Amino acid sequence: MDEQLKTTCLHDSHVALGAKMSPFAGFDMPIQYSGIIQEHNAVRTAVGMFDVSHMGEIFIDGPDAGAFVSHIFTNDIRELEPGRILYGMMCYPDGGVVDDLLVYKEFESGYLLVVNAANIEKDYRWMLDNSKGFEVEIFNDSESWGQIALQGPKAEDALVKLFGIEELRELEFYTFYDLEDEEGGRVIVSRTGYTGEDGFEIYADPDNIVEMWETLLEDGVQPCGLGCRDTLRFEAGLPLYGDELSPEISPVMAGLSMFCKLDKPEFIGKEALEKQKAEGVARKLVGIELKDNAIPRAGYPVELEDETVVGVVTTGYHSISLDKSICFALVDSAYAALGTPLFVRIRKRVFPGEVVKKRFYKTNYKK
Repeated sequence: MDEQLKTTCLHDSHVALGAKMSPFAGFDMPIQYSGIIQEHNAVRTAVGMFDVSHMGEIFIDGPDAGAFVSHIFTNDIRELEPGRILYGMMCYPDGGVVDDLLVYKEFESGYLLVVNAANIEKDYRWMLDNSKGFEVEIFNDSESWGQIALQGPKAEDALVKLFGIEELRELEFYTFYDLEDEEGGRVIVSRTGYTGEDGFEIYADPDNIVEMWETLLEDGVQPCGLGCRDTLRFEAGLPLYGDELSPEISPVMAGLSMFCKLDKPEFIGKEALEKQKAEGVARKLVGIELKDNAIPRAGYPVELEDETVVGVVTTGYHSISLDKSICFALVDSAYAALGTPLFVRIRKRVFPGEVVKKRFYKTNYKK
């Protein structure tokens, strides 16, 4: 293993289970255990669990915490009550994306921001650099937390068995619950996830996370790697930072304007996003379904029938749940309408397809 790679608190368990390991976001992470298809189907039909301890936890507190988070975050937290969560982005002034993230409202002047693993240091620096004039404390506490994502239609039963607390069934989508472990340490349980299924994310200190992971293994929960995490989120139409969102791909281009509340007070990137909404954007993210079983991969060109290149694939698979070859692609806006015929070049051949909705799979969140 590359000595520069970080490891999560569950690394020894991954190795003991014979997981295929690979670098991801600076960490040595499990890609698969028994196989991507089996793990994918476990989440769709029963329950699976993921080590997501590589994700970042940044806490913001102080008299101006709400005003500051509102300043850097595209969604509207003004009416957000303690115990609730919002998804959104941090943007650069030109509308490009610093990161997409979750904001947890802990109490009136306290927030937890959960950010992507590859962006922890960048995001933390961005927050510090933009905090001038706000009375806030910003603390990157990522090293102190581990995290398990428990996902699938039977995740609720597995969670209640793990904690022995029936009230956890009452958690609503995008809300969270605070618990204490036996030593008085904090445990956060949220009804969130990245798979399109009902599920939960559990945050606790690393030793506690290891203990929970082992208990869930003993209870027969399928461990899942990042391989099927990608196939699951992709089928559900969920973006991955670096592929469908980036400094060059704005929320408007990605079709995520619903998470950018342009009617709230000024926030970083608002003016640029307003302009994009009003004037349109040159490129848009679309879904494409191929009429063949050939597999479109990131970076493959998207063309017209006359071989004019009009876009590029950002993520593509032969869908495990749907048995179709599908992809996300960033294409010239003139060719983004549903039903538009497009072609994906896979090596020396081109394969016909058409633009479809990006949410390929019907999600099963508990409302």
